[in-house]
Amino acid sequence: MTKELGAEFVGTFMLVASVCGAALFSAPSVGLIAIALSIGAAVLAMAYAVGPISGGHFNPAVTCGLVAAGRFEAGKALPYIIAQVVGGVAAAIVFYIILQGAPASGKWNTFLAISNTYGGTGFPLLSVALIETVMTALFLVVITGVTSSKASPGFAPLAIGLTLVTIHLVAIPVSNASVNPARSTATALFGGAEAMRSLWLFWVAPIVGGIIGGLIGKAFYER
Repeated sequence: MTKELGAEFVGTFMLVASVCGAALFSAPSVGLIAIALSIGAAVLAMAYAVGPISGGHFNPAVTCGLVAAGRFEAGKALPYIIAQVVGGVAAAIVFYIILQGAPASGKWNTFLAISNTYGGTGFPLLSVALIETVMTALFLVVITGVTSSKASPGFAPLAIGLTLVTIHLVAIPVSNASVNPARSTATALFGGAEAMRSLWLFWVAPIVGGIIGGLIGKAFYER
């Protein structure tokens, strides 16, 4: 599994790098569209680049959803999830170091601002849990559909990347758009106590949503 785990590490590194880079440095000037496009493009590119090696999950919720859909071996799920989390954290470390060198006169975000949280001055737990669960479920329906034998070959990464753009445009104002526990863990480690207190939800909701979406996909596409 060495190549598969390496591909998941690299793919998730790229995904979290796209989150950190766009959200820390670009979003304060050009808004949330920059983040949505950055993430969608990064996953699209990595799905084409290393997807043939590992399947291109880059997300613990996707891995769990594909297990539920009968598309992935349950015994390989934990190593995949570990590789994804480590890849995401590695990317966050790189951008944390880069942020330390940001000019004081610039317009930059903090790691807390780009982390996934609920409550306080933002949306409450129920709203955040609902959008994370629903968006991840829909994401898995798309993934299981475009990777099924009935789908046109070669277009899956494009559909998945565009779906992520849509998800982030919808969910960033509510939850900062996780749908990925590895992404949430990576930024929370540098986001402080508030981000860490919220982190449990961004494991539970996306994984529950991923399993629901995987089961729906299985019902639609199982032979």
